[in-house]
Amino acid sequence: MSEVDVNVRPVVARGFRLQWEPAQEAHVLLYPEGMVKLNASAAAIMTRCDGARTVAEIVADIEQAYGVTGLTPDVVGFVTMAREKGWLE
Repeated sequence: MSEVDVNVRPVVARGFRLQWEPAQEAHVLLYPEGMVKLNASAAAIMTRCDGARTVAEIVADIEQAYGVTGLTPDVVGFVTMAREKGWLE
């Protein structure tokens, strides 16, 4: 699969649920066969994948929230990987 376009509006795939898990002290992605514990960076991206925002808007939001720039390659790379794993549509 090729890299996602920055105009794509990713959303958590059907069959998965993203939630904060107090016992893990982290965001997790739940699915029938198990759970994926997300690190802070992955959670920052996944919580913004609501189907309304484009990848470019997600990047801009994260850059503003954390006061950094140049995150486009990292976010595009993560969204591409998450789509390949079936986490995002």
